[in-house]
Amino acid sequence: MSRLVRATGALILTGALVVPLAPAASAYAPMDTPDGDPAFTLTLLHGNDPESALLHASGEAGYGGAARYATLLDQLRADENAGTGADEGEAELRGVVAVNSGDLYLPGPEFAASRVEGAPFYDAVATSIIDYDAISMGNHEFDFGPDVYAEFIGALEDTPVVAANVDVSGEAALAALEAQGRIAPSTVAEVQGEKVGIVGALYPPLASISSPRDVVVDEVVGPVQAEVDRLTGEGVDKIILISHLQNITYEERVAKELTGVDAMVAGGGHEVMANPGDALVPGDSVTDHPGTGEPLSYPLLVNNADGVEVPIVTAGSNYKYVGRLVLNFDADGGLHSVGERSGPVRVSGTGADAVEPHPEVEAQVTKPVADHVAELAETDVASSEVALDGTQNPGVRTQETNLGSLMADALLDTGKRNAEEYGVPQPQIGIQNGGGIRNASVIPAGPLTVLDTYSIAPFANQVAVVPEIPRAQVKELLERGVASAPAADGGFMQVAGVNFAYDPDRTAQVVNEDGDVLTPGERVRNAILHDGTVIVEDGEVVEGDAITVVTNDFSAGGGDMYPFRGADYTVVGSTYQAALERHLTDTLEGEVTAADYPEGGAGRIVVGDKATVPPGGGDDDGDGKPHPTEPPASPSPSPSPSPSPSPSGAPSDVPGTPKPGAPDDKKGGSLPVTGGALTGLVIAALVAVGAGGAAMYLSRRRRPAAGTGEIEG
Repeated sequence: MSRLVRATGALILTGALVVPLAPAASAYAPMDTPDGDPAFTLTLLHGNDPESALLHASGEAGYGGAARYATLLDQLRADENAGTGADEGEAELRGVVAVNSGDLYLPGPEFAASRVEGAPFYDAVATSIIDYDAISMGNHEFDFGPDVYAEFIGALEDTPVVAANVDVSGEAALAALEAQGRIAPSTVAEVQGEKVGIVGALYPPLASISSPRDVVVDEVVGPVQAEVDRLTGEGVDKIILISHLQNITYEERVAKELTGVDAMVAGGGHEVMANPGDALVPGDSVTDHPGTGEPLSYPLLVNNADGVEVPIVTAGSNYKYVGRLVLNFDADGGLHSVGERSGPVRVSGTGADAVEPHPEVEAQVTKPVADHVAELAETDVASSEVALDGTQNPGVRTQETNLGSLMADALLDTGKRNAEEYGVPQPQIGIQNGGGIRNASVIPAGPLTVLDTYSIAPFANQVAVVPEIPRAQVKELLERGVASAPAADGGFMQVAGVNFAYDPDRTAQVVNEDGDVLTPGERVRNAILHDGTVIVEDGEVVEGDAITVVTNDFSAGGGDMYPFRGADYTVVGSTYQAALERHLTDTLEGEVTAADYPEGGAGRIVVGDKATVPPGGGDDDGDGKPHPTEPPASPSPSPSPSPSPSPSGAPSDVPGTPKPGAPDDKKGGSLPVTGGALTGLVIAALVAVGAGGAAMYLSRRRRPAAGTGEIEG
């Protein structure tokens, strides 16, 4: 019996369009399966969010990696075409389609290998060898701007990029690729005489989480439905949607509004779907459904607008799994059933399911990238006597962590160091968005390397000083930082120079993409600068002088919907990675102490009504070093999933869950001096990414350009 027939207990989000995370309230009815055997079996092999994890899965060298992934996908493709292991209920006529739903690359040390002069675009080389029938756009493809993305697409060997709700006409390089047919709303794969339409879709609030510049992203349902209807009118009776919408609740809501889509491959959420008996990569567990709290089975079934069940699938991230969805169709092209064999297949280099690395990927990608990363890993910048917590949920996207504080301190340190040179006031507060801290792990006590700093701060984001922000607006910024709590959110802020207390049970701030406050937040109850100045008391702003803030230019430009609202800011000659490295090597003199950065945080952000008072008046010596405080009065609440925008209209006014990228309209200026000669070369290589699209502004005061940003997943 197929999974569609027996999935009578699967649940949906009945109120999703009104309350995105409302618990499920009704069960699916069993699908009315047509009598007779299916006429055609299509195996959909799929991946998502490889994110430049070209070498291996994070923390698991024996799993993942582009070379092993390529081998496994080739093996599965051959087996499925041949019917090896097919179930009795599958058709004799069969075929395979392979797709990926976006985030093919991600800024960081492995990606930086592609930016060395003369190097190929390694992620494009791997993608071409894997030979997908289609890929969708992801948010991280725009982290360095549209021109670098155009470079990636141009380096592919004829792999179609599909996106029905994206207009690239405003970007010359992408528009040229569209004119060549390399970018299109959809593509049609011919499989054993059968036509399979593949339609793409991208997250509408892209500009709030990455750097699309003049790329315009429409709502999802209208453009996708129009493309599905066009394909259907041309006789294409099997249609797959590959979408990058950031979380599974958004995919569900889209599925409920569409008709004519037979299956959806989701991207951006990194969810792990599996069934009992499916082997997972060590350390992975099946993701709980945000609405029901139940583990996500493979596939997730959703009733579409016609009441027909649609399977939604996703396959983790970082080349760790190849998803295998077996779709049985009747003679009229209707979905008959989903095969029992469907599920994730882990990419393993050890044990009974081990696969050998693909020789072409190994030679052309793995070896040169590994050599580059090894060079970064050999250069120490500091030693830490305490483990540094960069985990995400719970972690930097839900609460204060010592690594988050270290990163915020680095911004404040660089802002103070460079203020005079760039003609800006000395900043008093440092803000680092949690979504910009990307290592997603606990770094053990011991040596910290250049590679670690890139893992923590991989983007091309620049340190930016925003002068003289009114105190009421500073409170708005703090409110934005905790607006989604207890849900994990890339906009959760890590801070320096200020301690504050918030109450998650009070009204959360609601802002729009322009940073306009639609609902004032009432969560921030008390805030104290590290010089002892109280700026918020009993939830009210204490009148006084304006405050200068230092952050990264992604956040200063309104990324993560921080309500800076177009305030002028000045980038001050350093990437945030370089700021971290210099803070470690110079200000901290190569020593990260438990006194300065205790595990669990130093009480900069607490749940309650009273902020922890900085001892001795805080950082009154102006050296940028932290002053330890007492432990938090109350731990941060346990996280729950974040909401997502409306699929068929403007984004929801509930704050979403963004990810990181970087503005791409920087100009001129010189690179900062950092730890050693190798580090300088590494930074030059990474910052050179900007040359693929536009030069980086390192020294000019400006207003943020429209459509710049960063993201989460």
